[in-house]
Amino acid sequence: MKVLAIDTSTYVMGVAITDGDKVLGEYITNIKKNHSIRLMPAIELLMKEVGITAKELDKIVVAQGPGSYTGVRIAVTTAKTLAWSLSIPVVGVSSLHVLAQNGRGFAGYICPLYDARRGQIYTGLYQTTDTMDVIKVEEDRLLLASEWATLLKEKKQDILFIGNDVTLHKSSLVEQLQQHVFVAPPSLFNPRPSELALLGACEEGESNVHLFSPTYLQLAEAESKWLEAQQMKGNENE
Repeated sequence: MKVLAIDTSTYVMGVAITDGDKVLGEYITNIKKNHSIRLMPAIELLMKEVGITAKELDKIVVAQGPGSYTGVRIAVTTAKTLAWSLSIPVVGVSSLHVLAQNGRGFAGYICPLYDARRGQIYTGLYQTTDTMDVIKVEEDRLLLASEWATLLKEKKQDILFIGNDVTLHKSSLVEQLQQHVFVAPPSLFNPRPSELALLGACEEGESNVHLFSPTYLQLAEAESKWLEAQQMKGNENE
């Protein structure tokens, strides 16, 4: 089975192509540039390099969030468009689950996180099984980093934090978790699109791409402000 994986959840843009358990190729950048302009050329280049045509693809796998509202939307829209045009299923995988794969083998818990501004983070909790699979033990969520640290403190176990935004919240985590905080090396901060492809390859996916939707966990800032304005108007009319 040939799979194309796409991830633009954050500044990291990743594209990978796998054939069964074999990773044919992957492309990763971590730069502040427009994903909407760079994504399709990256896909086309990688497909050319590995000698795979679009008609040979069996499935599209996409990181469906949480993460950057715009970034998630770009990846999901691209994945749905490709899947629809090729009449193949699209599979969504948690962006945090993909990042957590980089902690495979850690003896304690694995905690991927992305900054969500105003002291908040997108995060979840994962763990390596005896078969070396990385599985979810706490649902992905959006909350203050300090609140998350309080919840993790109850675990009383070592925790490996992974992600480019870990340094932004390290102080609040260490304040409560102290010696239980472990930070992955920078080489493991970027989510791997090849891991995304392998995670999604075994999932059946959604054949009706119109039913597939992203996972934002919160409204975009513009939507939030609009709802607040509507609520204020409603209060004034009461």
